[in-house]
Amino acid sequence: MPRIKLDLPECNLFQCNITVRITDINYGQHLAHDALLGLLHEARLQWLAHLGYHSEVDIGGAGLILSDVAVIFLHEAFYGDVLQISLGIDEISQTRFELYYDVSTQAHPIAKAKTTMACFSYTERKIMSLPVLFRQAIKSQEQQ
Repeated sequence: MPRIKLDLPECNLFQCNITVRITDINYGQHLAHDALLGLLHEARLQWLAHLGYHSEVDIGGAGLILSDVAVIFLHEAFYGDVLQISLGIDEISQTRFELYYDVSTQAHPIAKAKTTMACFSYTERKIMSLPVLFRQAIKSQEQQ
């Protein structure tokens, strides 16, 4: 069965460093797949904070919800490794956008990932349009 392919756009939107914790390690003594998703979530929240938003529940009158995820593992990461996570963005539509993650250590590429984030009303429980100010914030950040 062929592996999935994931072509990342340029990932220069935002960058952060996150250290692999002991709770991120599985029985194989390397970074667990479910822990990587949590680290990607943390990187996404740090990016939102960089934009001035402090929660995925409120990005200017709307929330964000994860609608799909794809991950390709390239190398193991271990306890204490510092992961450099670089984010890129693409496919911005009326209601959603794709965030791309390039995860590496100084020694190795660790993983590539993509999450599709949909704009969501947590009160009405339905998909909604991206807020204008949020759309402007990501567009201006793309141009930098």
